[in-house]
Amino acid sequence: MFNPEPSRPLSITAIAMITALIATGCAESTRDGAGGDSNESQPLVFAGAGDPRSVDPVLTNDGETFRVTRQIYDTLLTHEPGGTEIVGGLAESWEQSDDGTEWTFKLRDGVKFHDGEDLDAEAVCANFDRWYNFTGNYQNSNQTYYWQNTFGGFAENEDKDTPEPNFSSCSAPGELTAVIKVKEPSANYPGAFSLASFGIMSPKVIAKVAEEKVTGDPGSPVLPAYTQEAGTVAGTGPYRLVDWDHDAQEVTLERFDDYWGEKAKVKTLIIKTISEEAARKQALEAGDIHGYDLVAPADMEPLKEAGFQVPVRDVFNILYLAYQQETSEELADKKVRQAIAHAVDRQRIVDTILPEGAKVATQFIPETVEGWSPDVTTYDFDPEKAKSLLKEAGHADLDIDMCFPTKVSRPYMPAPQDIFDIIKADLEAVGITVTANSMPWGDYIPYTDSGGCSLYLLGWTGDFNEAFNFLGTWFDGYDSGWGFRNEELFALMDEVSSTPGQEQRTKLYQEVNREIMDYLPGLPISHSPPAIAFAPNVDPPAVSPLTQENFSEASFS
Repeated sequence: MFNPEPSRPLSITAIAMITALIATGCAESTRDGAGGDSNESQPLVFAGAGDPRSVDPVLTNDGETFRVTRQIYDTLLTHEPGGTEIVGGLAESWEQSDDGTEWTFKLRDGVKFHDGEDLDAEAVCANFDRWYNFTGNYQNSNQTYYWQNTFGGFAENEDKDTPEPNFSSCSAPGELTAVIKVKEPSANYPGAFSLASFGIMSPKVIAKVAEEKVTGDPGSPVLPAYTQEAGTVAGTGPYRLVDWDHDAQEVTLERFDDYWGEKAKVKTLIIKTISEEAARKQALEAGDIHGYDLVAPADMEPLKEAGFQVPVRDVFNILYLAYQQETSEELADKKVRQAIAHAVDRQRIVDTILPEGAKVATQFIPETVEGWSPDVTTYDFDPEKAKSLLKEAGHADLDIDMCFPTKVSRPYMPAPQDIFDIIKADLEAVGITVTANSMPWGDYIPYTDSGGCSLYLLGWTGDFNEAFNFLGTWFDGYDSGWGFRNEELFALMDEVSSTPGQEQRTKLYQEVNREIMDYLPGLPISHSPPAIAFAPNVDPPAVSPLTQENFSEASFS
């Protein structure tokens, strides 16, 4: 005879799973109750950690902005879903000249911009010519970072520290054939043609905004009005911009039905900002959103147990502590830089704050990128050595400021305040007095880029799989964020950039990494695998190690 067990209270996990199922009912009831398709009637709401800065992607360099603009604009080249292999975007095929200075793109036929204009080679060249001919505050590296990093300066440089232009010309020998010429070959190509910053904009929009200016000072730029609102910009992407509510911190995108590729599965996509990770998690559990980025390591397993999807991206990033050698003269002393490196317990940061799979960094690129070197100078946690070096340098009582961002999480930095607290305690344990300086993410990037902080936390997620995308980002020339001039290093970076063969470049990258870690412009802290979360009723997009998710792939299941 069967004797059932006495009834038991529901476990926490069971309650969480029921909560998750109730949350998914909102989307399901739309389909079942109204007899319609949730993908047509229900917006997909995804939460990021920070506000986008601009809807003109060339005027930014941060992932929160690119999450939005990547849905609006296409680039000449892109990456395979969920991977790092470069594939065709607006160009269905491409080829380079033997010397690497001429790139020919065969464009797709029948591509339309959101404003009805047709894509052709003249439209592509209108974009490149616009970027090349920027003047005034557009030339500040805080505004056109990616252009300067990959194509050099402008037709007429207005500042001595602006790099010489490498871009030469863009021509249209055929309606669907664009030829881009550069002066010197570079390890940045063809990867640069996949950068979200170079999303192709409608030539009609380019003409309309031609007289718009960036105002303000380098540390506090004021972008033109068109970059902060819907109604002007137009790309060729799977979604078009219909609203940006700054007060609600929401960007609303709508499916572009004339998209050249596979149409977006969900009609309306809302990308909103919820700066605190705990609040993002609560919003997902409550059914207010359908997904969010940068899941806290401690929340990954509880979310999975509750029935949510928590895919983890592959490691392709770096968190570092930057030293600004102009802001703080003491940091120009290598012994001080070494002392700080020995003072910081990076393993503690990895063990207590970062997700499983994170590791202490020995250099400024992850091991997954060719050119990583196994024999760089390393800086083990050694407080006594740190004290000794400070004493030798005459700075046993060093007083220094350190910056960290607030109201944001980054793929490489899930908890900025917690990481700062550990570093501050470590530095103070060796006699360094630390003055904290924190600010919201939107202010943080231009402030640190312009040299406002002596020490600051920042990081990088690779844009494409080439070591120069990491190392060239910071060390191929003078950078106001770092404030040093190491001509030997800069020359070595020039050499590796112009070396055409991957095998030869790999050996040079290893040499570069050894040079960088001996010079020590900053302290590499960690590499970590960031997680992303979705509701049980969502078929998510392929997650990307480059954090380049294409939300047109997502749908309600």
